[in-house]
Amino acid sequence: MHWLINSSIGRKFIMSISGLFLILFLIFHMSMNLVMVFSMDAYDQISEFLGANWYAIAGTLVLAAGFIVHIVYAILLTLQNRKARGNDRYAISNTKDASWTSKNMFVLGFVILAFLVLHMIQFWYEMQFKELLGIEGAVSHGSVLVIPLFKQPLYVIVYLVAFIALWFHLTHGFWSAFHTLGWNNTIWMSRLKAISYVVATIIVAGFAIIPIYIYFFVPSPF
Repeated sequence: MHWLINSSIGRKFIMSISGLFLILFLIFHMSMNLVMVFSMDAYDQISEFLGANWYAIAGTLVLAAGFIVHIVYAILLTLQNRKARGNDRYAISNTKDASWTSKNMFVLGFVILAFLVLHMIQFWYEMQFKELLGIEGAVSHGSVLVIPLFKQPLYVIVYLVAFIALWFHLTHGFWSAFHTLGWNNTIWMSRLKAISYVVATIIVAGFAIIPIYIYFFVPSPF
């Protein structure tokens, strides 16, 4: 257990596992959101089902732990890399082999984290948190929150910008995770990088469709 916490390889291993876990969550969340395109009533039923019950709370706690671990180890690795480089901290990041995305993974992660906080305030707090604590005004039907929000151009833009940051983060993070876990031979690296673009594009496109669809095609509640 000592190497998982204190060694660079161990920290990268935990980053990879937690990152892949979060990608699985993104696929689930994206699939759930896409239900809105076909039926708002079905989406509301899913939202109500995922209310303040024991399995939803357990899932939320596991998910929160995954995010916290991923964020903490991202910070630890960033600080470790900066310390190792010392006065020459930019020497590695400026190599020709390093992509723009790989050099800005921490910044992209910070943008995603800021968006996540906003997203939780706008949705999770209004739904599960209020219901869990018995606060008046808890919302059980997600469409009550989603439709008014995405009828506002500013929030549509904010969410789309966050999705772009997520796309860049995933295109590097997906193949990098498998590289850390041992899939790092020449043949599989090229394949994994190609798969990364496919996975990232599917996930982000699935999320981006929702605000665009609601803004242009769903009747305004106002």
